[in-house]
Amino acid sequence: MRKFTFALVATLLVVACNAGQTVKKLPAPNKERTATLMQALSDRQSIREYADTPIALQDLSDLLWAANGVNRPDGKRTAPSAVNRQDIKVYVLDTEGSWLYDHTEHALIKLNDGDFRQPIRENMPPMNLVLVADAEWQWSGVDAGYVSQNIYLFCAANGMATVAMGMFDEEAVTKALNLLTEQQVVLVHPVGYKK
Repeated sequence: MRKFTFALVATLLVVACNAGQTVKKLPAPNKERTATLMQALSDRQSIREYADTPIALQDLSDLLWAANGVNRPDGKRTAPSAVNRQDIKVYVLDTEGSWLYDHTEHALIKLNDGDFRQPIRENMPPMNLVLVADAEWQWSGVDAGYVSQNIYLFCAANGMATVAMGMFDEEAVTKALNLLTEQQVVLVHPVGYKK
């Protein structure tokens, strides 16, 4: 519990330090999309090639909410987590820089300027979603798996492409996200429209 409290306080300090940074408010998630769960499961696959088209802001908003947004008045999320730890944080790397997804405000907080995207097989996606957990939490891989599956299903249901990557330039991503030593990158999801 002490480690969890420390990690929570550290995360809040990072957010507070970035309070003067750019905040990109996302449009409300469109919960009326018509794809069915069964069709999304049927279409779910790992895709490693992406169109050059930038991700539309509404699609980004809906994707982040689907990945790990707040879906109940009590603050609980679209992805479950072991003992309700809610330890997975979602970050975005795009051509403008690195961002932290603030699930409570449904907004992006700018961390750094620059292009920190990670390629997959020499193909550069429009963006990466980076799943970060507290390094000491034994169930972080499981919790990241829940969020990862939400990303996969949203992409499959909406004509988008993604793959979960466990191999990436960890040093570059850690630096781009201003991660603390208590945090670890679990997965990187390149995301784009299908090529």
